[in-house]
Amino acid sequence: MGCGTGSLTFQIPETMASVTAIDYSDVYVAAAQARNTCERITIERGDGCSLRFADASFDRALTLLVLQHVSDPGLAVRELRRVVRPGGVVAAAVWDTCGGMLAQRIVWENAAVFDPNAATRRAATMSRRAALPGGLASLFRDAGLAAVDEQELLIRQNYADFEDYWVPMASGEGSVGAYLSTLSADDLARLEALVRASYLSGAPDGPRSFTAVAFSVRGVVPG
Repeated sequence: MGCGTGSLTFQIPETMASVTAIDYSDVYVAAAQARNTCERITIERGDGCSLRFADASFDRALTLLVLQHVSDPGLAVRELRRVVRPGGVVAAAVWDTCGGMLAQRIVWENAAVFDPNAATRRAATMSRRAALPGGLASLFRDAGLAAVDEQELLIRQNYADFEDYWVPMASGEGSVGAYLSTLSADDLARLEALVRASYLSGAPDGPRSFTAVAFSVRGVVPG
């Protein structure tokens, strides 16, 4: 659920008889379909809060870095549980946007210095239940999943230089990118200068590596 361009989808078909991947965005669905070379993978548009599939249709349901963005993450988890057979697995991971995403916090903190709208968006982003410690696990338990296990996953986000870091966000990627798209040219330039100073931190432009933490949760559909 929430397959995006297929990063997870294309890693798992070797262990599955078939894989059905959905995303709400037509752009992502088209991109994933264009990459698909496996006959056992079906990619289609779908709403994670209203899955078209019958009860107990799948052996497992997976979603990666999506639940913090859906309109009702609790409902989405319940839908994932509904379509998985008893004894099957539901698993998900979300970014720790409040405490574990330094690359994004740099932008939010600098933007909030001069833009009240940024402070409001920052608060909304940082308070999403699914992305707080224990939040995703509690959604799994509320949905009736058993043997719920939460782990923290640590990676590093590596950038070749400031342009490599800034351009994807400035192009509209993610929640930060959505905010940047609302700024005037002058405010965007002002924010870019502030963020550049934070990225450089007094050193020449070049490679930087920021830590990023995700919460990973696994649950089992009761038999």
